[in-house]
Amino acid sequence: MTIYSEAFIEQALVKVYSRGNRTITTVANDLNMNHHTLRYWMQKKSIMANGTAPVKEKRPHDWTFEEQLTALQESHGLTGEALQAWCRERGLFPHNLTSWKAAFCAGSKEAAPKPGEIKSLKDENVKLKRELLRKEKALAEAAALLVLQKKVPGAVGGRGVMTSLSERNMVIALVNDAVVAGARQERACQLIDLSERTLQRWKNDQASEIADRRTERVQTPRNQLSPLERQQVLAIANSAEFGHLPPSQIVPRLADQGIYVASESTFYRVLKAENMLQYRGAEKPRKPRSKPRALQATRPNQLFSWDITYLPTEVKGVYFYLYMFLDIFSRKVVGWQVFENESSALAGEVMKDICARENIRPNQVILHSDNGSPMKGATMLATLQMLGVIPSFSRPAVSNDNPYAESFFKTMKYRPAYPNHPFKDLLAARAWVTTFMHWYNEEHRHSAIQFVTPAQRHAGLDVELLGRREELYAASKAKNPNRWSGATRNWTRTAIVHLNPDNITKESFNQTEVYQELKMAA
Repeated sequence: MTIYSEAFIEQALVKVYSRGNRTITTVANDLNMNHHTLRYWMQKKSIMANGTAPVKEKRPHDWTFEEQLTALQESHGLTGEALQAWCRERGLFPHNLTSWKAAFCAGSKEAAPKPGEIKSLKDENVKLKRELLRKEKALAEAAALLVLQKKVPGAVGGRGVMTSLSERNMVIALVNDAVVAGARQERACQLIDLSERTLQRWKNDQASEIADRRTERVQTPRNQLSPLERQQVLAIANSAEFGHLPPSQIVPRLADQGIYVASESTFYRVLKAENMLQYRGAEKPRKPRSKPRALQATRPNQLFSWDITYLPTEVKGVYFYLYMFLDIFSRKVVGWQVFENESSALAGEVMKDICARENIRPNQVILHSDNGSPMKGATMLATLQMLGVIPSFSRPAVSNDNPYAESFFKTMKYRPAYPNHPFKDLLAARAWVTTFMHWYNEEHRHSAIQFVTPAQRHAGLDVELLGRREELYAASKAKNPNRWSGATRNWTRTAIVHLNPDNITKESFNQTEVYQELKMAA
């Protein structure tokens, strides 16, 4: 372990603060030291200058038992606005205090462990965190190096090998990406057979765009096939004996006959250069997956999105399944149910109930989903055909083709009221989801629809509501114009909602005109 003197630390800090456009890592390399140590010195000096250490934010679940007890004592006797203000200052909710108080009153062992147990648990926790951090760094480095190895086809550079400026910039960018992803620069350079000193020289020359000054030469390999040999390779590959075989079959058969013309890779290379390496298999060739067609909704009950998510149970590896159908225009959950398994038949029953409740006509609704087996099951597709619902699917393994369902599940599972423990049984899961769905549809002000509830937008009440907000802000500005340096807040109704859109032009996305038409109609 290297021990640095105070004079060296002060000199290093002077250099790093006067580094100009250089990075901290570059300064650390010049000083022949680890850049993490240099960053630690900078942070320590900043704390000493300010006199206060940075405060780390934490979740209510991270509060210790001592902090919970202190919080209960401080908040005792507070009610109403005073209690809400106290909770906001500390990043808590009132229901956190209620649960902590119940735990302490119950006298559970978890609420009041012994001092010795607390210390041992803390020590074990610190040890596990260190081990986990070490493994995460190793895993991140392995993943970054694997990506680098795939992007760099072979060894880079070599003594006397000329490297163009574009190749240098590409290598520098790939190595920087690997370092940002968690790999060490030394390991990244070793993987691509490049000296760190060479990489540093390339970075220094990058700003002045200095490339290799040697004259670029086009070298002809000494073992290159002659035109006559290439014609021989093509003649053998297209002969009656071998014309139906790939090079991987031709070369061994020639070897059995005591004939060597070229290697298997040379056969492939020559055929590819002559455009004779087309696909001839009996199975269907792989097709590129294109983005699903762009969809848009201008009113409720026009475009739905649905998906299934896991709800944990007390048995490890066993889950309940939440089926959720969302109206993309209004963001309202028009149908849901919790079942014990995934099934296209169950999804079809939920869709039947939605069509009956929402009075869905044939060919009125497009239902978008991913490519899961319940979504593409024969029973579900038959049900959609019977109801006149048009199915739409995203690309395989692409979650952002169905973003509205994914966003809804994140809203649900990151709510403060989401249970910290698994659901005891199916009835408990359905009871909690019922409460959440009522909050989401009837109380939650959704940011993407100008902070109205999904139920209000689904019923068309948001036009009048947003109009009153505009009038209120206009009157307030007229009464006290000094409060506004510009225009008032924009309460324009989101009239068009897009799913997997193409390039949206201004003409196809004029929200204001559509909103004014709706106001006049209302």
